[in-house]
Amino acid sequence: MPPSIARAAGAVALTAALLATTACASSAPPAADPTASSTPGPASTESAAPTAEPTTAPVADLTCENMIGEDLVAEFTDVGWTSLAQPFQIGELELASGVQCVWADFEGPAGDHLIIFGWAPISADQARNAQNALVADGWVREDDAAGVYITENPDTTISTDDEGYGLTYLFGDGWVKLADTKQGLVLIDWPPAA
Repeated sequence: MPPSIARAAGAVALTAALLATTACASSAPPAADPTASSTPGPASTESAAPTAEPTTAPVADLTCENMIGEDLVAEFTDVGWTSLAQPFQIGELELASGVQCVWADFEGPAGDHLIIFGWAPISADQARNAQNALVADGWVREDDAAGVYITENPDTTISTDDEGYGLTYLFGDGWVKLADTKQGLVLIDWPPAA
């Protein structure tokens, strides 16, 4: 496996349940029900970093192939990996303008090696509600200059990066990113530089 794929994947050993956009642990938010409300959990008075409305980035052009760098896409392709695009999901909240991508060898034998990347515009209210719902389900919040990180509970995470982080959301100013590890977030190259 090329070094940058290994670096991106960390020790990715997620099960098929993660492929369905939830973490394997019982603390993960439930999969979306298209008939359900899109507002997860009760809001709290805790402050959230994003305060702006969703960005006006050209999300119609967002794809699994242009969300990450061309070199990484080429390496995935070289080892027989393809992508599966899904709506961006945070528990019961579906952000239809975003894309969540699973990269794996879907033609090969069933396995647990895959990588997840995602990006979506999000309003301040949606971000605050999503963060509160994740934390209520046992996820861990960290505020940082880059934004608000919400990551899987380390006690139930199946696969982690070098720093012990599993599936992680990064909430910024009008957007949210997702990767199977916190370190994987740096590989998301969206929106493109003007």
